[in-house]
Amino acid sequence: MKRIIFLLTFSFLLLQLHTALAQDQAAMMKAYQAFATPGPMHKLMDSWKGSWSADVTSWMDPKTPPMKSTATVENTMALNGLYQMGHYIGTMMGAPFEGYSTLAYDNAKKMFVDTWVDNMGSGVVIMMGTWNDKTKTLSLSGTQTNAMTGKDSPIRQETKLIDANTQKMTMYGEGMDGKEMKFMEATMKRAM
Repeated sequence: MKRIIFLLTFSFLLLQLHTALAQDQAAMMKAYQAFATPGPMHKLMDSWKGSWSADVTSWMDPKTPPMKSTATVENTMALNGLYQMGHYIGTMMGAPFEGYSTLAYDNAKKMFVDTWVDNMGSGVVIMMGTWNDKTKTLSLSGTQTNAMTGKDSPIRQETKLIDANTQKMTMYGEGMDGKEMKFMEATMKRAM
């Protein structure tokens, strides 16, 4: 009799475990499907694809005159419309400049994530932030490598949509005095 009760109890527990696992798997599949499905923020990024020209102003020191340069930007969407890949070509401080960005909207975190690499350094800039629909501004903040110290230093970027074909990007970082300064401003216009 004890053996029958044990087998029935064991069978009941196995059935409960199987049911719980099946429910967990269904919940996990639903979460991953939502995680991998482009949504409204991906549609917003998609509206920025195409060719852009940029007039760039940069400062090494806020007390000195800025440097002017130009660049072209090619934005494409990749991997089922989940990521915006940007390719930048131009000049910076009189030298050839090339950089790549990957902009994502993380459905689970409800945040934008941006990475940046270029030929002016060997580090990777990583920023996260949010979109403000009222002001039409993407605000990102994160870290970049300070070449002098080898340590992370703060960086911040604001991209404001002026209209469907014009964006203004402003970048801030740590100045020589350790305080935040504006080091770059770019007005980007869609190539028609």
